[in-house]
Amino acid sequence: MTKLFALVFLAVSFSFSSSTKQSLAQSECFIQSQDGRSIDLSRLCGDGQNKPQATPRNSNSFTLTVKRRIGGTPTVDVIFNGQHSYEMLFDTGASSTVISADMATAMGVKKERQIMASTAGGVVPAYLGRVSMLQSGNLSHKDLVIGISDHISGLGLLGQDFFGDFDVTIKQDVIVLQRRLGAKK
Repeated sequence: MTKLFALVFLAVSFSFSSSTKQSLAQSECFIQSQDGRSIDLSRLCGDGQNKPQATPRNSNSFTLTVKRRIGGTPTVDVIFNGQHSYEMLFDTGASSTVISADMATAMGVKKERQIMASTAGGVVPAYLGRVSMLQSGNLSHKDLVIGISDHISGLGLLGQDFFGDFDVTIKQDVIVLQRRLGAKK
């Protein structure tokens, strides 16, 4: 009985080992499931040189990398107009993306009109400006109206105008955005 078990174990091990080698030959980027199957992740890993592939335009899931946390709130890197990168708070309580006046000046974003904004600290004067593109992780929006505030310094706020059409899952190191059914693309 022991010899039969050893033979079966050896045959299963050989079969699994050869299929794993085939998977590795096909892709160097894979994960092994709990039941032992190798799942090819090469479309996520790029061409083997750690270059990420472009996200398909019809993708409904996006990932933002958490840079750090401030008081438990995650921060993410945000790129404005394809060239200016800032760390910002991922603020689920902010209806709009808001940058500081210093950030706006550095990027050349003009204050188009003044508004009164309701904030956690009360109603304060703010301005509206426009950016041609706003990107975080593999999600971007074009021609977005954002808030500019003289009352914030340091980090800006990435708000619901950026991720409001998504179900948000905040994990330890990433934020996963899954487009809701019926939400605009």
